[in-house]
Amino acid sequence: MDVEGEVPAAAAAAVANGLGSAEPSPAPIAAEQLDVEAYAAQYTGRTRLGRLLFIADRCGVEAVELEALRMAYDEIKRGEDTMFHRDVALKIKDRLGPRYLLDQAWADSVNRRAEHRKEKLESELNGYRTNLIKESIRMGYNDIGDFFYAHGHLSDAFKSYIRTRDYCTTSKHIVQMCMNVILVSIELGQFPHVSNYVSKAEQTPHTLEPIIVAKLRAAAGLAYLATKKYKFAARKFVETGPELGSNYSEVITPQDVAVYGALCALASFDRSDLKSKVIDNINFRNFMELMPEVRELVNDFYSSRYGSCLEHLEKLKPNLLLDIHLHEHVETLYMDIRHKAIIQYTLPFISVDLNTMAAAFKTSVSMLEKELAALITENKIQARIDSHNKILYARHADQRNTTFQRVLQTGNEFERDVKSLLLRANLIKHDFNQKAVPRKM
Repeated sequence: MDVEGEVPAAAAAAVANGLGSAEPSPAPIAAEQLDVEAYAAQYTGRTRLGRLLFIADRCGVEAVELEALRMAYDEIKRGEDTMFHRDVALKIKDRLGPRYLLDQAWADSVNRRAEHRKEKLESELNGYRTNLIKESIRMGYNDIGDFFYAHGHLSDAFKSYIRTRDYCTTSKHIVQMCMNVILVSIELGQFPHVSNYVSKAEQTPHTLEPIIVAKLRAAAGLAYLATKKYKFAARKFVETGPELGSNYSEVITPQDVAVYGALCALASFDRSDLKSKVIDNINFRNFMELMPEVRELVNDFYSSRYGSCLEHLEKLKPNLLLDIHLHEHVETLYMDIRHKAIIQYTLPFISVDLNTMAAAFKTSVSMLEKELAALITENKIQARIDSHNKILYARHADQRNTTFQRVLQTGNEFERDVKSLLLRANLIKHDFNQKAVPRKM
């Protein structure tokens, strides 16, 4: 049976290194301030394991690395994923004592039970298919998908969940199928599938429950974030309802929604959108209350306190670089936010003292001058720099001359249109129009 959207085996194998194909960081990140236990406690399921391994690979601090590996090892022993267990034990390398070695006896026992369970599920499914009971077949594929998911065979789980589609008889079944596929696709890093099945779920004929809508918005936000469509991602995150709560902790937390949404909004929204869709958005404001530093940096940016805003961003940066979904976007988002701040700072003024501006942005005049030169070259700022006196002069358009030119153009267009109408009226009046000659039969 052909399955839509076949998932490469390499993508499934890459999950052992933390949800997708993330490469180890070339430069260690200082993360002494990260409370790994409190951070991991927010999540459940495989995403907790994936995030712990991601932190261990990237943190660059041995104490934090070992703490993350220890928690991952303990979590895995409560589950059934022997491949994950082997990978974590190899990463520990005898650094946590005899208790945290590869437990081959446990792995063999789990694998034996898994084999028996798999045979039983396949036998039951074959019986359902013989009897042609659609609901039983759907549940059978779901059970096999859950089995593969629990044992870390995400590609096989994806295929099983997809196969339930042909046996869905209600909108609720379709939504359940979509949510299962979305979950596995996120962990595989297959975000085109996430967008596809979010759309399928939203197109079901019946009204979706608010909690399902919130989950779909969050998943769509992650998909747009992964493809660097930050404005669309921001819209989805700020539209996520409060019903999300901790009900989607196998994928994302409310704190993540606040951080992802705020950063994407700062990088892509204009001031009016930032005010209406973020600051005055009661639902999203509740998310930001969970992350006071994020709330403060958004308010600082809108209030033009750019130095304070950038300070908050720098404090958050070490932890954001350890986030499994956000890490590869941090530098781009930070650069976009900084450039927007510089542009907005210069916009109201005819001239700006670069020394004053450098103090506001807590940088050197030479560095600021380079940034301004780059923005002027990219045509993002209409200005010129007096390098000797360290002053930025704005090139404001001559509004008076522009208005006169626009009025003259409008007058000429009106005169042309009136002459055309008069000509047409006279042609019709004097019967100067060509009539069709009747065809001879």
